[in-house]
Amino acid sequence: MSDIPKQLTEIADALHKGEAPSSETVRTLLSWFGAQRRRYSAVENIRRSLDQLGIKTDPDFELTYIDAPIRFVLRTEEQKTIPTSRTDFQDQPPPPGETAPIEIVPIPDPTYRVGMLPSANRTPLSVKPMANLQEAITIMLRYDYSQLPVMETEREVKGIVSWTSIGSRLALGVKCAVVRDCMHPAQIISHDTSLFTAIETIVRNDYILTRHADNRIGGIVTTADLSLQFRQLAEPFLLLGEIENHIRRLIQGKFSKEELGAVRDPSDDEREVGDVSDLTFGEYIRLLEEPSRWEKLNLRLDRVIFVKALDDVRQIRNEVMHFDPDPIPPEEIIKLRDFAGMMQVLRQAGAV
Repeated sequence: MSDIPKQLTEIADALHKGEAPSSETVRTLLSWFGAQRRRYSAVENIRRSLDQLGIKTDPDFELTYIDAPIRFVLRTEEQKTIPTSRTDFQDQPPPPGETAPIEIVPIPDPTYRVGMLPSANRTPLSVKPMANLQEAITIMLRYDYSQLPVMETEREVKGIVSWTSIGSRLALGVKCAVVRDCMHPAQIISHDTSLFTAIETIVRNDYILTRHADNRIGGIVTTADLSLQFRQLAEPFLLLGEIENHIRRLIQGKFSKEELGAVRDPSDDEREVGDVSDLTFGEYIRLLEEPSRWEKLNLRLDRVIFVKALDDVRQIRNEVMHFDPDPIPPEEIIKLRDFAGMMQVLRQAGAV
């Protein structure tokens, strides 16, 4: 257990002594393992450590918002993970020549849930049913909100007041002195609902309220939040696709089939390389880092700087293709935007 962080060991020791469950955020747990995002390797290490210590997180640290609190609790016999070695499956020893057991790290349900959105974890401003309507209007104008939950307590929702609900009442000549007179029924879903299941409800109503496991209203997700989330999810893929197409245009027609084949990964010698589209990102770099091949591009750019930037793109691409639940850091998005922007300038100048 030498690789298990001290903080986690201390928590497990306290739980096994019967002390009250400890609580931290997912981000803090990741930091103990030297990670900022829930990359596969980090998740694997955390799960292995939790399993060895006989504890788990509630809710599962991989399935909730990164800044949400999680409790550390003891794992019961029924909650043990799936077998972690070949010998767990059979009484017979492993076959001759097999020097180590096959370790299996359990993978939870990977569904992307509404509760993983930041807005689903920010307690919304609200008004009470008997509040003066001007109070609700002022709050919505002050914060540029389109709607406000109407709540008695953090768990008791009476409805929603919005520009639509106010406008429809006024258009019909209904007197709206207090919020209750102008509210509509609230749209509420569980925080563990699939995001894609929730999309139709969000689009139809412009929002949804999320209810957490303890019955609290955890946040409000609007169509604006949905647009931002899909930009965060989609932008890296779109930028990487644009960059790769630019690189292919840059290389296309400049090299022979033999030259392209010469940069193929030596460990993948059975793969046939007949065209630029057959190359990997690493092979683009191998092709362009050689000075004599670089000269064929006839670019008035520094080869070393260009290739280094392209290698940064390759590393980001590898991270994106792991499909981690957390978005890539802003500084990496900026690198992708900057490289794509440079390639756009080269294209406009006729160099690509």
